Amino acid sequence: MGWVWAGLLSFLLGSIPSGLWLGRAVRGIDVREHGSGNLGATNVYRTLGPRWGISVLLLDAAKGVGAVLVSRAVGGTANPVLLGLLGMIGAALGHMFTPFAGFRGGKGVATLAGAWGAVAPFTLAIALGVWILAFATTRIVSIASILAAVALPIAAAIDAGVRDPRFATALLVGTLLILRHRSNLTRLRRREERRLDLRGPGPRT
Repeated sequence: MGWVWAGLLSFLLGSIPSGLWLGRAVRGIDVREHGSGNLGATNVYRTLGPRWGISVLLLDAAKGVGAVLVSRAVGGTANPVLLGLLGMIGAALGHMFTPFAGFRGGKGVATLAGAWGAVAPFTLAIALGVWILAFATTRIVSIASILAAVALPIAAAIDAGVRDPRFATALLVGTLLILRHRSNLTRLRRREERRLDLRGPGPRT
């Protein structure tokens, strides 16, 4: 039963729609009706400004960390690495398909980053380095996220080896991240994907 509770609580924690609730609280809007329609930090950044976008980024990452810790706490005496990976997957699925927002969640990049930081910090460091380099070069968040997703299983293989469950999980969530960016890939092919203006949407009155 410990595994069941770990998965369920991780999913529920990941399901907290930070972007949706924050948008309603600070502007009285549904961020899904603006910009890309996504609940993630990038759309919140563009819609509400840097302060709120960064807040959602940190909250979503904290969900990933929290899910890993909760999973390990309630999972009993099971392998802590496997429990951490279960918490990661649960949080990611909860974020992507949150029942609190009609099963329309974010892409899961920040939540998975937080979870990887709790499970395998070196793996995260490599993938994050790829993200930072790609974003610094292109200023396009989706390109950075897709390349980081590609780098993730490579990083896990370097960190833990291909026989470790962290490698298989990295393949799984990396593939899931790329699939969640299907619309971005279409816009990239059409050269319609927007760069992120670090100044945000400008002052609001």
